[in-house]
Amino acid sequence: MPGSQLKRLKASLREKGVIGPQLSKKQKKRNAQDGKANNRRFQRAAELEGIREEFNPFDLKHNARGPKFQVTTNKPPPSNAAKGRPSEAKSLGEERRRQTLLVELNRRHKVGGILDRRFGENDPHMAPEEKMRERFVREKQSHKGSMFDLEDDEPSEGLTHLGKSLSFNGPDLVDDFEEDDLSAESDADDEQRGSKRLRPFDTEDQDGDQVEGQPEKKKSKQEVMKEVIAKSKFYKAERQAAKEADEDLREELDMELPGLHDLLFNRKKAANGAETKEAESAAAAKERMERDYDIRLRQLAQDRRAQPTDRTKTDEERAQEESERLKELEEKRLKRMRGEEVSESEDEEDVADIQPEKEPINGPPLFRETEEDDFGLGKGIKTRPTATELGFDDEDDFIIEDDLITSDSDLEPVESDVSSDEEESDAEEDDEFTKGLLTEEEAQNPVFSSRLTGADVSTDTKEDSNGLPYTFPCPQTLDEFVEITRKVPIEHLPTVVQRIRVLYHPKLDSDNKSKLANFVATLIQYLAYSANLTKLPPFSILESLVRHIHSLAKSYPIETANEFRSQLESFGRLRPLAPNLGDLVILTAIGTIFPTSDHFHQVATPAGLLIARNLEKVPKGIIDYAQGAYLSTLALQYQQVSKRYIPEVMNFCLNTLCALAPEKATGNLGCFPIHEPTPGTRISQAQSTVLRKLTPTDCVKDDLSDEEAVSTKVAVLATAVQLLDAAADLFSGKSAFFETFEPVKNVLAHLASKPCKTRLPAALNERVEKLQSKLDRMLRLAHMARRPLELHHHKPLPIKTAIPKFEDSFDPNKHYDPDRDRAELAKLKAEHKKERKGAMRELRKDANFMAREQLRIKKAKDAAYEKKYKRLVAEIQGEEGREANAYEREKQMRKRAAKR
Repeated sequence: MPGSQLKRLKASLREKGVIGPQLSKKQKKRNAQDGKANNRRFQRAAELEGIREEFNPFDLKHNARGPKFQVTTNKPPPSNAAKGRPSEAKSLGEERRRQTLLVELNRRHKVGGILDRRFGENDPHMAPEEKMRERFVREKQSHKGSMFDLEDDEPSEGLTHLGKSLSFNGPDLVDDFEEDDLSAESDADDEQRGSKRLRPFDTEDQDGDQVEGQPEKKKSKQEVMKEVIAKSKFYKAERQAAKEADEDLREELDMELPGLHDLLFNRKKAANGAETKEAESAAAAKERMERDYDIRLRQLAQDRRAQPTDRTKTDEERAQEESERLKELEEKRLKRMRGEEVSESEDEEDVADIQPEKEPINGPPLFRETEEDDFGLGKGIKTRPTATELGFDDEDDFIIEDDLITSDSDLEPVESDVSSDEEESDAEEDDEFTKGLLTEEEAQNPVFSSRLTGADVSTDTKEDSNGLPYTFPCPQTLDEFVEITRKVPIEHLPTVVQRIRVLYHPKLDSDNKSKLANFVATLIQYLAYSANLTKLPPFSILESLVRHIHSLAKSYPIETANEFRSQLESFGRLRPLAPNLGDLVILTAIGTIFPTSDHFHQVATPAGLLIARNLEKVPKGIIDYAQGAYLSTLALQYQQVSKRYIPEVMNFCLNTLCALAPEKATGNLGCFPIHEPTPGTRISQAQSTVLRKLTPTDCVKDDLSDEEAVSTKVAVLATAVQLLDAAADLFSGKSAFFETFEPVKNVLAHLASKPCKTRLPAALNERVEKLQSKLDRMLRLAHMARRPLELHHHKPLPIKTAIPKFEDSFDPNKHYDPDRDRAELAKLKAEHKKERKGAMRELRKDANFMAREQLRIKKAKDAAYEKKYKRLVAEIQGEEGREANAYEREKQMRKRAAKR
């Protein structure tokens, strides 16, 4: 059975030589001479520390199990020594938290207080002399000397004046102050106190009678105080004078304030300023004051607030923003073309971002429309030069003629007797608006000024040099528009539309918005109506109307789209395979106004389906071929951006070439439907025919002479060749280009054969030969670009090997990763994991410490409360006991008194 802890301790002390038999005097003397006494003392302290650690094993952290894995290495094996001191680390952490975390916990929810920052105040190990010495050293270190510093390292001689000391330590310097002198001089000082300004240096004049060569007499304390008082009075008088001058200037400004007020409110004084009005009564003056107050209050309420302006951007920043905006628009267009959904928020941001020009800060906003501001409708196909290419941005940028409203018009502006400041401000805003819509000359015209002021103007006005009225009612139906334009020459029709848009702008009246919405539908109906007239209007006029519709579609997209859909519905229901010229014009306008590259569009998609449906029909006459050529042109223009393949166009063009060829092909030309033409359809004896372009009348004209029929057939054949040329360029990037255009090559070879070539014009034969050589080259390149199907090429995979990789200087604590970036990332992850675990451990310890401290504080409060409660209960019980005893004594005394 092992011995007790005390016996083991004694044995260890005896074994280490700490206790035991003492040394003799000789041994002590010998050790002192050899210098072993000091070494013995250090050795004894180390032995005691070792014994202390041995008898308290829980203060040390050991790896009892040894290493986890047995590793062969040239490093010395790790010893089973102590790896740490948990109890000491715990006590240090506890003490550190008491000094930091506990202080913050006690100061929580407390405001103010005194923080003791004195050096060494809370250090119990420093003596008072050491604290004072250290404070003095720090004070000297923190003090920054300057050239005007009175305190320096040299011994100070005290305060001086004129090179002489002011102290009275010397034998010759004696204080000559007497109270009698002060009382005698006070009366003279009171006499001079009434003066407003005093000379601060009167004492200097009194010293002027001093004898030269004598030393300057030292001033007494009374003289010094007198001089200080005189200076104070002098400066006080100067401040008083400056204050009075400011008061005078303020009163003068107050007197001039009414004139400044009139200037601010643009009030004009009467010409005869000398005349004065009669004195008003108090009630009239009060009423006038209240009226002026109300007017000024309305002016302040209606005053336009100043808006902050943006920083002027550089050319690079503007170019960067423009490029980003165009990229966003192109991305959204590609999404629509692929059929992906575009969220409404993106559309709203798109509309909000399209602000090419800033609106003026002061005055009403100017209404401008941009080419990109399409409200989801897009820009359409540019079949002709756009408005931007023609020199102006849109139809809204009106080029109003000088004689739009002549100066001899009968219209007079309606004058109003009301001349309040509010109406003047409204007139100024209207002037600003007309500057953005009209030129300066037209803005001053009475017709437009009356429109801007909201007055009604009769339409019975004089006509301009072209015989056009200056004002028109806004037509709401097709019949009204036809009635208005009945006497108007067709070439002046765009001018009428332009004037209607000017006079019924939505800015001028709240009802104009609905009127223009109906007007744009009326224009679309008139577009189809005018194209079906006996006398076909010039296509330039129709193009101008389409541009007006395009401009109005930006403000009224729903009404425009609904009207076009109704036109397409009537076309598909009433005449699905027999379109008239109005239907063709409507299809052309759709391609110009709406984005045809979208995967699905409410207007463009039905239009494309109608075009494909009409191209699939079997042609019966030359009109069908002309209409098919026109529809094929529209179909290719629709796909100019998205480049989608349309088989109906290719089938129609190939069938047209085979049907109009002078000779019928004998072999199989390709996989496309061939319709047998009606008798008299093929071209014959057209060598001398001049090539021309197809006209709109070719699509509707039925009764043709032989010469006109041959010319139309040649024009249709030439148009079909051009369409195939355009289709080759459009579909050149398709993977099926070779299969698509190989039949075209065979058909062109048939047209270039001798039986057909001799009966066609030379110019047409030249076009066929050029297209044939172009297709040969493109088909050869498409065939060369093809590759057979093959397996996917990938990097060869290495065969796994079991041969280990040896490291000469292998370290189990080190990671051997050939990828440096991955090794660095793993190192960072390990450090982060280590720091995170340490931080979580510290947070847990802090939370436990705070919980213990809060529990200790709660226990202390509860103990204090319990102690106080018991004390109060004891006091109350003692008081009650005393009162009860007194009551009993009094009761016994009364009983005894009653017995007596």
